Amino acid sequence: MKKYAAEFIGTFSLVLFGCGSAVIAGISGSGPSGIGLLGIAVAFGFAVVAMAYAIGGISGCHVNPAVTIGVLTAGKMSVKDAIGYIIAQCLGAILASAVLYLIVVGRPDFTLGEWGLGANGWGEGYNGGYNVLSAFLIEMVMTFLFVFVILGTTSKFGNTAMAGLAIGVTLMLIHLVTIPVTGTSVNPARSLGPAILVGGKALSQLWLFFVAPVIGAIVAALLWKFGFEKE
Repeated sequence: MKKYAAEFIGTFSLVLFGCGSAVIAGISGSGPSGIGLLGIAVAFGFAVVAMAYAIGGISGCHVNPAVTIGVLTAGKMSVKDAIGYIIAQCLGAILASAVLYLIVVGRPDFTLGEWGLGANGWGEGYNGGYNVLSAFLIEMVMTFLFVFVILGTTSKFGNTAMAGLAIGVTLMLIHLVTIPVTGTSVNPARSLGPAILVGGKALSQLWLFFVAPVIGAIVAALLWKFGFEKE
């Protein structure tokens, strides 16, 4: 249970820090500090760095169902643990989104909007207005790269002491490229939390942020397992 609790807290922190930076400080600079795209990317990346060193020794700090599925595919954890991890991650993300909503609803001019609370999406009205193919492709490819970095840095070939920093920096880079397209998911739990509370388009588009990251994670895990880790 300690591992599952760690994943719950880790995912809660990732969503609260990451989505909170977007909603409160704001991509448009509407918040008190106007941190912009770079600030949001840094918030997501540093949240992973902090949690990696806090809970990495307990659960491995997946805080992401796609990462868990990738690690499972690579043969590095059991199905039972994977299921427990994914449930804990989803619950942590939902609670973080609920806490974020309770905070921002206190702002006098707050409106939830179609993709509120940092929800992921695509199409007309969302960030750059990219189509579904662009959204699917970038989420799949970026998750592939993210999981590949995770498997590499935590393997016998990597520098495990620096793994948390490398993983966090990778997530930051992913956000810098992907935010204009989908708001950046590469994490089904991170997409699930806001979408459940917002509903509407955010919920109807949620399927992409489950399917694309999982495909990317599985491909990365198979490539690592049979192409790099195999003697």
